[in-house]
Amino acid sequence: MALLELQQLSHAYGGHTVVHDLSLHLAPGTIGCLLGPSGCGKTTVLRCIAGFERPDAGLIRVGSALVSGPGQHMPTERRQIGMVFQNYALFPHLKVGANIAFGLQAMPSAARDKRVDELLDLVGLPTQSNKYPHELSGGQQQRVALARALAPRPRLLLLDEPFSSLDVDLRERLASEVRTILRAEGTTAILVTHDQHEAFAMADEVGVMQHGRIEQWDTPYNLYHLPANRFVADFVGQGAFVPGEALDGGAIRIELGMLRHPAAVAATRWKSGNLVTVLLRPDDIVHDDGSQVTAEVVGKAFRGAEFLYTLRLASGQLVLSLVPSHHDHAPGERIGIRLDVDHVIAFPQ
Repeated sequence: MALLELQQLSHAYGGHTVVHDLSLHLAPGTIGCLLGPSGCGKTTVLRCIAGFERPDAGLIRVGSALVSGPGQHMPTERRQIGMVFQNYALFPHLKVGANIAFGLQAMPSAARDKRVDELLDLVGLPTQSNKYPHELSGGQQQRVALARALAPRPRLLLLDEPFSSLDVDLRERLASEVRTILRAEGTTAILVTHDQHEAFAMADEVGVMQHGRIEQWDTPYNLYHLPANRFVADFVGQGAFVPGEALDGGAIRIELGMLRHPAAVAATRWKSGNLVTVLLRPDDIVHDDGSQVTAEVVGKAFRGAEFLYTLRLASGQLVLSLVPSHHDHAPGERIGIRLDVDHVIAFPQ
């Protein structure tokens, strides 16, 4: 049985529909994510699950309980759902231990103190119980907010852009840490973010959203290597779209050479002569001094171990290539390149 189930969910604000006929299932213990650009409806979905919004249509089930549907709207406080907000929402006048214990007032004092200590250890803040939130860093405050949400052992945890106020390096690291914490608690969770690095660091399954709909619900690996459509391919990861032509036998010809689909896919998808658009990822184009095919360096971004080069092909087409950083080429230089494509991603032109 799914722990979270949405069936044909729709919601509008003032006549403007922001969620369209959206469905998803989340198994117990799974960490899911709604990923998409601003305004795609992902936070509205989260607010409907939490009970802050009443959907215009559709069903929401948490475990065996119908929490939202025709004639049914269970109050937020009865849904056994925890929430971690973008701005942490900690009580500034309460110390860390009291913040975490806030939702445990019905618990006996000794059990409440034990649970607070357990969570402080779990989130890596065992000595911070007597500090006030303003005495902690942003990352520490986010851990406290997580501990407070986990304290009552909710059936489901919702995280609304929880790392957006943190610096870029800390976001991905903290997302990985939060994943470890949720795993340790066995908590089912769903994250909302526009940052694919957060989504991939934390989630088992990700739904890429556009205009209130889920374009693809899949593993991070499949979203990157097997995108369902051009929007997903463009939104997830980096790359360049180049023109191509389908040939007999499942091959596709592009400016840099021949690509070949797995035969079973190609036989049903493309006919010889079809014009297609192929997505080339930066790792699909390899720097090779021995190659007769060359491209002009027109841009470079230093990534430490690698450069991300922007290259201009003979036709003027721009592509990207990840190259080890000991190959340091200046803009205007020509370098040898070759294709090394494991996953051919192509769409109708």
